[in-house]
Order: sequence, then structure tokens, then C-alpha cells
Amino acid sequence: MPLAARVIGRGAGLVIALLPIGLLAAFVSMAPVVERGWVLGEGRNWAPRIGLDLTLRLDGFSFLFCLLVTGICALVVIYAGGYLTGKPRQERTRFFTLILLFQTAMLGTVLAESLLVMLLFWEATSILSFLLVGFDSRSARARRAALMALQVTAFGGLMLLAAVLMIGHVLGSYSMAEAVRQAETIAASPLGTPIVACILIAAFTKSAQFPFHFWLPNAMQAPTPASAYLHSATMVKLGIYLLARFEPVFAATGWGRGVVVTVACLTMLVAALQALRAENFKSALAYSTIASLGILTLLVGLDGPAATVAMVGFLLAHALYKAALFFCAGVVLHATGQQNLRALGGLARVLPFTALACVGASLSMAGIPPFIGFISKEFLFEAQIESSWETAPLAIAVIVNAAMVGVAGVVTLRPFFLGGAKHRELRNGESLSLVAPPLLLAVAGLLISLDPDWITRVALRPAVAAVYGRAVDVDIAVWHGLTPMLMLSAVVIGIGALIVRYWRQIHIRLRGAERFDRLALEKLWERSLRGLMHGSRALTGWVQHGDLRRYLLVVVGGMAALIAWSVIAAGAVPRLPDAGTLRLAPALVALVGLGGAVAATRAQSLFTAMIATGLTGFSIALTFMLNGAPDLALTQFAVEALLVVLLTALLMAVPLASPATRTPAMRRSDAVVAGVMALMLVAGIVDMAAGPQGSAASAFYSEMSYLGGKGHNVVNVILVDFRAFDTLGETMVIAMAAVLARSLLMRRGRAAQEAAQPSVHFSFQAFGRVLSWTLLAASLVILWRGHDQPGGGFVGGLVAALSFALLSLAYGVERAERTLRAGPLTLVGIGMACTLASGLPGLIAGRPYLTHLWWEPVWFPKLGTTMIFDLGVYLVVLGAVLAFLFGLQREATK
Repeated sequence: MPLAARVIGRGAGLVIALLPIGLLAAFVSMAPVVERGWVLGEGRNWAPRIGLDLTLRLDGFSFLFCLLVTGICALVVIYAGGYLTGKPRQERTRFFTLILLFQTAMLGTVLAESLLVMLLFWEATSILSFLLVGFDSRSARARRAALMALQVTAFGGLMLLAAVLMIGHVLGSYSMAEAVRQAETIAASPLGTPIVACILIAAFTKSAQFPFHFWLPNAMQAPTPASAYLHSATMVKLGIYLLARFEPVFAATGWGRGVVVTVACLTMLVAALQALRAENFKSALAYSTIASLGILTLLVGLDGPAATVAMVGFLLAHALYKAALFFCAGVVLHATGQQNLRALGGLARVLPFTALACVGASLSMAGIPPFIGFISKEFLFEAQIESSWETAPLAIAVIVNAAMVGVAGVVTLRPFFLGGAKHRELRNGESLSLVAPPLLLAVAGLLISLDPDWITRVALRPAVAAVYGRAVDVDIAVWHGLTPMLMLSAVVIGIGALIVRYWRQIHIRLRGAERFDRLALEKLWERSLRGLMHGSRALTGWVQHGDLRRYLLVVVGGMAALIAWSVIAAGAVPRLPDAGTLRLAPALVALVGLGGAVAATRAQSLFTAMIATGLTGFSIALTFMLNGAPDLALTQFAVEALLVVLLTALLMAVPLASPATRTPAMRRSDAVVAGVMALMLVAGIVDMAAGPQGSAASAFYSEMSYLGGKGHNVVNVILVDFRAFDTLGETMVIAMAAVLARSLLMRRGRAAQEAAQPSVHFSFQAFGRVLSWTLLAASLVILWRGHDQPGGGFVGGLVAALSFALLSLAYGVERAERTLRAGPLTLVGIGMACTLASGLPGLIAGRPYLTHLWWEPVWFPKLGTTMIFDLGVYLVVLGAVLAFLFGLQREATK
């Protein structure tokens, strides 16, 4: 649907709003089910082996959130259609896309029954919030605010991840309903304290509770429609949703409620003071939102049914009036380009409908009857009076609500009715899409309090029952008689009126208090992040020092220490094999390999070391051959030959002899570590030789090779059938290495390429082409026969790479590339496509991915999708090796 914004233009918001309106209508149609207290569920198996299923659960509490999410989203989309009129169509499309994705993430979070699924959607809201806050990517302030919001909420997401994993460990289930039912079990477990702590941190970060509250005012850099939706009506209430769902869990601890109430009171006080200090329209609303979130957190922490009723009622009231106020702030900014409250005045004459909506929303925020905000505040005071807590939370609530009355009066009177006509000419006037959403929300706040029957039956009572665990009477009425709650409301309104009257003096006094700026937590957060970055750089410099020999020393020394410790701790003594008959040929091959290894360590030049290392490698290949492993031997021969070719190309670019970089003391320490590691390996090999040589795995694969994989070459069948996923992953690693090699060893200019023509012996040039084509033909034979005879895609690709390596060494890279007809990365891409596509036929046939299918006609050799897989490996290996080789040869010309 966001694509409609590109086509329709100005009216796109009205069309796109049909989606959330349709969803709202669908949820309303489920009201009869929810009203009865039933739970509606839909489930799909996802990954049952790890307890992951896609189950959505609609009860009274999630139903209330769904109504708010879809209803306000519809108004936000309509409003954004007018607010973003001057933006390019591409930006409008991006905004609508992000808003609809955010609606999806919100619905997924509140409907998810599986904690793992809820976690996925929870994180999606953080990412989408980051994108919306930083919507104006050209603004440095928007980028900073977006990063801050993401850092804080992502930290909370990590805490929630830890809590979910621990709950799964304790209960053996990731069901939210099961976690609530077994709250006592969770609290009593050894992981109970960290689970509750992680849940509280996750909720506090999401709902901007102290000390994580600072990210929300900075997030006001988002476009106003996003602020009204994310940071007032929906996303910031996810923390409240999490706390309410897990209230039985933290209530089962001896300290959970105390922490929640304490944090809520601190948040309310800090936010109220900052709201009185705020200079901008949206900033004042942001801090008042934090105070309201503190009130909601306080209500979750209080005990008793009245607290749950108050929490649900205040959640609804706040969403209605605060979204409307943000809409009004956006209209003012859109019309005047100004947010500073002291610079605004007399706008009611030019923005009459906006002023009317702002008055209605502010009266509800101030708790003036007959608006729903008045009823919600009476619920709040009733909950505090009936709870088991002392009077401190009640006193704080009175002070904070009075400050909110003052803020409501200031954000309405100063921009619209005081200060004279400061803005006679407006950038943009009122339009239907800009004024209809706030007016509808303001009217809704009035009508619900006057006729609350439907919303009480289908939303409020079921929501309270879902949170509290049993049915609770919810009586929404403007007049309950002369009650203590009414008296407290009168006190709040009176103090709030005094704040409005003396707002200028209070504001200037608080703005002049430098202590607020000096102790700002956002600065502490940023200093902590900078300290973390500096520490990371220092640690990286110490660990990643760039000395390859020191890296190897740590790795080899650590391995030797771990092996020695495990042997000593187990008290194991190496077994000695029986002395058998000396096999002369393997012994001679082993001695040749040992001689090559010793020569490599004593070599003074790289060329000598290369020859000696190659000698050792060929000796290992002969050892494989003599012990009945032709596949390994063939692969080892190809690897050693290619290694010689690649090292030859490398030696053209580096000096043959290198200066000594190790002191005699370093060499002695290297010798000690190498000697200890060698002794450990010798002891291990001797012990292995004394043990039984057969294994159940080898017997199984030998028996099942043809039955399960239609092949007689057990090694190849294991690689492409039984463990095809492993091979696919390794092939991807090779492909990634090829891409990295190509990026590091970029093409040089044509002059350098022409200068790179090799100078080799004439016999090599005379016979190189014949030998190359012979090797290429051999590689295709090895590829074709690999499923039944020694060979396969990997070794075939190595032999093919050796073929083109000979061409490049004899005639130059350009000649080899012309013969190849395709770039190395093209071969890698085609190869990866083949390996990935080879598993699709089996999937289409209803079998697991990478299950290979075979066709065995009488008149033709058997054919199977395995051959496509092997061909892909062949091409990836060929392309990867040539990417390295051609790059090194070009590098040699520098």
C-alpha cells in the first residue's frame, strides 16, 4: 500500500489509512468474544524442536492495545498525508512504509503468546523507531537522537532476551501464559532474581523510566506524526505492557514491587520538573509523557484490583489526549515553523480548529470533568488510597499531576490565546487531514466519559480481568459523589492553576538552575559510551598487535596448556600400541616428510621454505595413498601443486629473503612452546594408535552410502548427501573469501597488465597449453566420476584451477582470463546458485532441503541433483583460487 503514495500524491494518506481502518474493524468484530472473557488464539508450528511456535493470543489486554494501535495508526496516516505534503514523494512513501511496518511490529508484540516471537517483534519496534526518529538523515541532531534511542532500547532488548532464555531454562517452555501461571516457580528458582531484574530493565528502557528516561525527549526529532504514534500512544507503552503481563512474577519476589514503585516515583518527579523547564511545545509534551508513563508504572507496582483498573483506564485516556496534543503541536510547527512556547501566541485566530482540539485534549490531560482524563485521575487516587503503600506515592502523584495540569494549561493558553497575534502570515494553513485526527481524539475523550458502556464492556473490563486474573467491576462515571478522590482532584487542579499563573517565574527559575544540565543523564550516557569506545580501542591495540608469530604463540601455547591440563586432571597415561611389523615404504615416506619439515624450519629464504613445505605435503599425500584414502591423496596432491603455484606468484611480489624479526630469546621460547605442543601431539597419536581403529560412524556410512546416496564413493556421498549442509556452509565461506580477495587485490591499469607478461622457460611456454587442457579435461572427469570413484567437485575444482594457473604463469593473466571466458567472481556466483538450487527439487518433492533426487534410466548413466551440487562446488573452488592467483600476479607488477 505505501506504493500508492507515489501514484496518488496528496491524497495518499486517506487511501493508505484504509489498511489500519480495516484492521480496526476486524478487531472490533471480535469484541463479542473478548467481552465474554474468552481468549482467541491462532497457532502455527515454526521450529518445534526448540519450542518455537508462531502463536497469537487475543485476550482483553491485548485487545485494548490492538484497538489503540490500529485506530491511532489510521489517524496518524491521515494526518501524515497532510503534514508531509511539501516532502518529495519518495520520502512520503518511506514514512508510510515505516509506519505500517511499525504497526505490524506493535501488533505482533502484544499478540504474541510465545516469548521468543514477542522478542522478535519487540526488537523490530526498536529498529523501526530508530529509522523514524532519524527520518531526516541530513540532520545531525536527528541522527544523534536516533542512535541514542536505539542504544538504550536495544540494551533493554538484550535484557529481555536474557530473561526469556532464563525463563525457558527454568520452565522448559517459552509460553507467556505458562510463565504467568508458574510465577511462583520462576521467583523461587535460582534464576528468579536475574529474571525479574532483566524484565524490569527491559520495561524501564522501553517506557523511558528513570534512569533511562533521557532518550524520549531527544526522540522528538522524529516527524510529529511518528512522535504522536511511537512516543506517546503506542511504543513507549510496551514497557507497561511487559510489566503488566509479568506483574505476578515480580510480585512473587520480596523486592519487585518496591523497585517498580520507587523507580516510578523518581521518574514522575524528574519528568515533572523537566516539563516545567521545557521551552518547546514537543519537549513539554515529551516530558509530560514520561511523567504519565511513571504514573502507569506506579499503578502496575501497586497492589489491589483498583490499581489495575486505574492502570487500564489511564492507559486509554493518555493515549487519546496525548496523541491529540502531539497532533496539535505538529500543526503549529507546520504552520509557523516555530516550537518555542515563548515565541508563540494568538494562534487561535488563524488555527481555530487546532485550538479547539488542543483545548479538549488539554482539559482531559488536566483532569477536568467531564473528560475521561478526570475519571482516570480519580481511579489513580483510589488505587493509591486502597493500596498497602504509605502516603509517599500518593503525595508524589498529587504533585506530579498538578504539574501536568500546569503543562496542559501552558501548552494551550500560551500558543493559542496569550501573547497577541505573533504570526499573522502562516507557512501552511489548516487542512482536513491535519485537524480531523486531533479533533476526533479530543471528542472521543469526551464521549467515552459521557457514554462509557460499550468501551467498558468490550475493552476495559476484559483488559482488567486479563491483567488481574479475575473479573473486576469497572465503573466509569463522571460523578461518584463527594469522595476523597474528588477532593484530591480539586487540590491537583488548584495547584495546577497556580503553576499556570506563575509559569513564567517558575520556568525562568528552573531554567537558571545549572544543576539540571550538569547532572543530565544523557551526558553521562554519552561519556560512558565514549569511555567504552576508548577502552575498546586500547584493548584492540593490545590484542590485535599485528604480529603473526605472537598470535601463533598464544594459540599454540594455549592449546598445549589446555591439553596438558586435561591429561593431568584426568590422570590419563598414553597407551602404547603393540609393536607390529615395520612397513618400510610408509616409514621412508614419513622420514622424507619429517626431513622436509625440519628443512622448512631451518630455511633462510622463502623459496627454500616453499620447496621444503611442498615436500612435506607430498609426503602426507603419499601416506594417504598408502593407507587406502585415494580421495584424500588426490585432494592433497592438487592442494600442494596449487600451493606451489600460488606461492610462486606471491614470491614475484615479495623479496625471497627476509630479515630476522625474532631475537635469540624469542626463538628459544618459540622452540619450547613448539616442543611441548609436539610432545602432546605425539602422545595423542600414540594413544590413538593403541586404541580400536573401527568406528560405528564409518560402518554406518559404508553400509548406507549407496542405499541413502546412490554412490559408491563414501567420502563424496558424506559431503554432498549426509552432510550437505556442512559442505554448503564451507562453500559459502570459500565464496566469501573469493569476494574479499577480489576486493583486496583489485585490477591494475592496462599498462601494468601489459608489463605483467611472464618471463619463463621456453619449454614451459611450449607445453603449457597442452598440459593445461589435459588438466582441465582431467578435472571434468574427476567431477563426473566423483560420486562413485575417487574425485568430486572440490578436487575437480582444484585441478581445473591448476590448469588455468599454468596458463597464467606461462602466458600471462590476460591470456588465462580470455581462455576462461568469465571472471572468477562470475564463476563463484554461478557455482553458489547451483549449490543452492540443487536442494530445491527435493524440497518441491516434499522432502527436506538438500535431499537429492536420482533418475536411473536403463539406457543412460544415473543422473541426480547431486551432480548440480558438485558442479556448484567445482565452480566456486575454481573461481576462488583464480581470484587469489590473478590478483597476486597483478600485485607482483607493482
